[in-house]
Amino acid sequence: MTNPNLINQLVSKVEGNILVLERVFQAPRELVFKAFSEAEHLKHWWGPKGWTIPVCNIDFRPGGSWHYCMKCDDKNQGDFYGMESWGKALYREISEPKQILYTDYFSDAEGNLADNLPETLVTLDFIELDGKTKLVNTGKYASPEALQTVLDMGMIQGMTETLDNLVIHLENIQKNN
Repeated sequence: MTNPNLINQLVSKVEGNILVLERVFQAPRELVFKAFSEAEHLKHWWGPKGWTIPVCNIDFRPGGSWHYCMKCDDKNQGDFYGMESWGKALYREISEPKQILYTDYFSDAEGNLADNLPETLVTLDFIELDGKTKLVNTGKYASPEALQTVLDMGMIQGMTETLDNLVIHLENIQKNN
C-alpha cells in the first residue's frame, strides 16, 4: 500500500542553472541504489506515466553508459502516443551505495548524442534515513536557458511521475521478498 505522505512529495528548487529534486523513499538505501543501477529494475519504473522502456542497455561503471528508449504506450496521451524518446547517460563516478555522477544526454536509437538539446551533469546522492532513503538529484546545466528548455519540456511533471513509479516498484519488491 502506497504511503499517501510520499506521493507527489517531490521537492524541487531552481537556482540559476541548477535544478535540485529531492524525495524520500520507504526503502533501504542499497535497494534504491540498485533501482538506479540495474536494467532489470530501471525497465520497470523509469519514465512518466503511460511510457515504457522497450530498450534499456546499461554498463554500470565509471566510463560506462546507459542507453534507453522511452515509448508512449498510452493512447490517452494523444499526439504523444507511439512517440519514442531516446536518452544516453555516461557514468563518471560511482560510489556504491552513496552516489552516482553522470552526464545525461538526449540521443537517437544508435546512441548518437543530440547536440541541439541540453545535456545535464547529474549527481544522485542516496542518503540513509533510519531504513528510508532520501534521494537528492542535482542537475547542472550549461546555462539557466538550457535548464529552462527542459523545464518547458515538462521535466518536473515527468520526474514526479517517474519517481511515483519508483515508489510502487520499491513497494512491490519489498512485499515480494
